[in-house]
Amino acid sequence: MFRGATSLNMDAKGRLAVPAKHRVALHAQSEGHLVLTAHLHRCLLLYPQPAWEPIQAKIMALSSFDRQSSALQRLLVGFAEDVDLDGAGRLLVSPVLREFAGLEKQVMLVGQGSHFELWSAEAWQQQLQQVMMDGAMELPVELGGFSL
Repeated sequence: MFRGATSLNMDAKGRLAVPAKHRVALHAQSEGHLVLTAHLHRCLLLYPQPAWEPIQAKIMALSSFDRQSSALQRLLVGFAEDVDLDGAGRLLVSPVLREFAGLEKQVMLVGQGSHFELWSAEAWQQQLQQVMMDGAMELPVELGGFSL
C-alpha cells in the first residue's frame, strides 16, 4: 500500500530517487519493474508492472470505435512506458512524459494505495488550493454516509 506525499528533486536527466520505504515495497511487488504513464489531470501515474497489466487489459478491451474509449487508450496506453528502478533506487522519466506533466526540478510523489501520482510541485499546489477553495466538496454517491 502506497501512501503519503513526498517532495523529490529530479535531476537534469529526469531521474528521481524513490524514497527507501517505497523502494522496498516496489521491489517486493514487481522486482523494480514499473509502468509510468500519463493521466487526464496532467500528472503521471506510476504502477508496479503486475498491478498495471490488468488495468491495461481492461482499457484495451474497450471499443476503439468509441471516441472516448479510444482517446483513453491513446492517453493511458499510448504514453505508458516500462521503467526499472536502477541500483540506486532511481527511475528515469522520459522527456515526453516530463513535458506532458510539466515536470521540472521539484516534483511530488503522491501515494494512491496501489500506485503513485507524480506531479509538478506547482501543479500539486494548485490542485490543493482548488480543493480548499471548493470548501465542502460533494462526495461521490458511493461514499454516502461516509465519515472520518
